Amino acid sequence: MSTASDEKSKKDEPLLSPKLLAQLERMELVSRKIFRGRMKGERRSKRKGQSVEFADFRNYVAGDDLRFIDWNMYARLDKLFLKLFLEEEDLHFYALIDPSISMNFGTPTKFRYACQLAGALGYIGLCRADRVKIELLDGAKKSSAPVLRGRSSLHRMIDYLESLEPGTNVTLTEAVKSFSLRNTGKGILVLITDLMDKSGYEQALRYLTARNLDIYLIHVLSQEEIDPDIQGDLKLIDCEDADVAEISVSQRLIDRYRQTLAAFIEQAREFSSRRGIVYMMTSTERPVDRLVSRYLRQRGLVR
Repeated sequence: MSTASDEKSKKDEPLLSPKLLAQLERMELVSRKIFRGRMKGERRSKRKGQSVEFADFRNYVAGDDLRFIDWNMYARLDKLFLKLFLEEEDLHFYALIDPSISMNFGTPTKFRYACQLAGALGYIGLCRADRVKIELLDGAKKSSAPVLRGRSSLHRMIDYLESLEPGTNVTLTEAVKSFSLRNTGKGILVLITDLMDKSGYEQALRYLTARNLDIYLIHVLSQEEIDPDIQGDLKLIDCEDADVAEISVSQRLIDRYRQTLAAFIEQAREFSSRRGIVYMMTSTERPVDRLVSRYLRQRGLVR
C-alpha cells in the first residue's frame, strides 16, 4: 500500500524530466484524419497546398490560379499543368483529464500520472507548433485552460498542470458535454480517465465521436486496482458517494473481481473500437516515457 511519504516524493519529482523532454522532442503527433488548420505549422499535410515543397502536377482547369502554371512544361508539351505543393499545417491537440476523486488513488496517483501523460503529449505538440489545450473535465462552463503553441509555452503548460487538483464529482458525461459545446477545433483528442463513473462512460464517448475528432481513450488504473493485495473482513467506502459495502475477502472473491475487471476492460475496448476510438489500458506503474515511445507509437498516436 502507498504511504503519504511515498506520494509526497512522487509529487516532488518534476512532472517532465529533462531526459523525457529530450526524448519527446524527436516525436510527432499523428492524426488519422485530415483537418484544415488556420495557421501554418510544422507538419506535412496529405492535402495539396501552396507551400514551398513541390508535390506533383495536375492538368490546368479554367479558373485555377495562373501563378502556379508550370510554363516550362507548357513550352515542352504545349499543355497547361498546375504545380501542386505539400502544405504545412497545424493541428489542434486536446488532452482531457478526469479529476474525479477516484483518480486520487495509487502511487503515483492516477491523477498525477494523467497530468504527466498529458504534459508529455502536449510537449510533443508544442515542438511541432500545434495548438495544444489541456483541460480538466470539471464541467466548468468557462475553462481556464490556456491554448498553447510553441516550445516557449512549456513552462506555462507545466505550471498549469501543477496547479490542477482532483476532487470533482461531475459525471464524465456532463463534463465531456460541456467541453464539446465550448471547443470546436478539429484534431486529436486524448481522454485520460479511470472510467469509474457509476453513470457510465458510453454517452460521454458518444458526445466525442459526434465531433469528428481523432480520439484516443487512455484507461488509467493503479496497480492496486489491477492486482489488489487485501484480505480479511473489510468495510469499503466509495470515495465519491460514500456508499458502504462490508465484505470478507477470499481468494474466490479476488478471482471474481479480476474476472469482472477483465470483462469491464474488454467491454470498454469493444465499445471504443466500434466507434473508431483507439482504446488503451495502462497501469500507473508503466513509465510514461515507455507508454508514449512504445505503446502509443504502436497505436499510431506518435511517430
